[in-house]
Amino acid sequence: MSDDVIIRAENIGKRYTLNHQGSSGGYRKFSDTLIQAAKAPLRWFQPASSPPQSSQEDFWALKDINFEIKQGEVVGIIGRNGAGKSTLLKILSRITEPTQGRITLNGRVASLLEVGTGFHPELTGRENIYLNGAILGMKKGEIKAKFDEIVAFAEVERFLDTPVKRYSSGMYVRLAFAVAAHLEPEILIVDEVLAVGDAEFQKKCLGKMQDVASGGRTVIFVSHNMAAISQLTKSAIVLSHGQIRFAGSTPTAIEHYMDVAVGASAVSFDVEYLPRKFQGNNSARLVSFSFPRAIPVFGPDEDFEFIAKIRSIEAIIRLRFSITIFAADGMPVGSCFSIEQQGFDQGEVHEFKLRLPSPRFAPGVYHCGVAIGKGDHRTGHVDYDVVLETLQFEVRPEEGEVGTVSSWTKGWGNIVFQPLQQQMIPAI
Repeated sequence: MSDDVIIRAENIGKRYTLNHQGSSGGYRKFSDTLIQAAKAPLRWFQPASSPPQSSQEDFWALKDINFEIKQGEVVGIIGRNGAGKSTLLKILSRITEPTQGRITLNGRVASLLEVGTGFHPELTGRENIYLNGAILGMKKGEIKAKFDEIVAFAEVERFLDTPVKRYSSGMYVRLAFAVAAHLEPEILIVDEVLAVGDAEFQKKCLGKMQDVASGGRTVIFVSHNMAAISQLTKSAIVLSHGQIRFAGSTPTAIEHYMDVAVGASAVSFDVEYLPRKFQGNNSARLVSFSFPRAIPVFGPDEDFEFIAKIRSIEAIIRLRFSITIFAADGMPVGSCFSIEQQGFDQGEVHEFKLRLPSPRFAPGVYHCGVAIGKGDHRTGHVDYDVVLETLQFEVRPEEGEVGTVSSWTKGWGNIVFQPLQQQMIPAI
């Protein structure tokens, strides 16, 4: 390894074995067992049948991963859910070993992969700072020299001597990040866990990671927020189905990521059982969200139509929809809201057609977030359910379009306004 290369991955692969139970071994409810016993009571005295057959399948979470990262670089790792990002970070953090290949690290590694990584819940915040420092190989004097700075950054002074099991998720993350960033590891690995913190704390974290990088240390940053990736990194690695699809400059990497995302996107999303990043009160739940068209490509002047199916978990009196459109870098372009309608009874499932008249988006790639709830900013709004990153779509300039839309550049923004009305004022 050359002097300036701090991380090298050579032919890394990670294989998991998936077990599949035979059809005879499916899950049975307790009530089903009681009913079967009542129908055939003598079966209880018969010898047990042979156990159900199971099969196994090899699943490669990562395959043929090769890259080098130099000292002082800030590298983003991006990809859709299930692309292999978390598995790669666990291998880099020495939490799990690769099935094949080799990782070479030239320095101490501090990882923040999930809330409370490396914390002991029964110990206080103060004790966990010293514990984490010891795990990183720091001497007590080094930890003590950074102690006040860590506490001030995490903003947990009042709760420093409280067991961290009583911390909120936000407090957990603030302290965990402060420890990882301030105890001067040569390599800092940060996953999407920062999304747990509020906007102000995320801004502080990004600033701190920039300070860490400018100090000559290496940062690996994983996020679905393309704006944060663009702001923090100069190069990025795009993962898809466990393999590297692109490695290079961040702007080009984001373009590749969006190409992969749009290429794999569907015009209909079944979202009822997907995990939610933001929780509503669950009075109703979004079942599916879709475009009523086969290909998610629009012209600049087209109306947008969506089909939303929802299920009421309990009786609801009022219902309104809201949709937020996000640009490729994760920044919101705008939001739209429906007028409240009458709700419906518990357990009912209904479909709605939603129409957004010609929003005049600039050419580019976008995605949607959708929420159902009641109220507004005047009366106070309540969300029943919120789902982000559902439908992805592309807006393309029309052939032969008059004006500047066909040669639109990103610096002009995401909205194409109606043409300016120009009229000369007569001289007096």
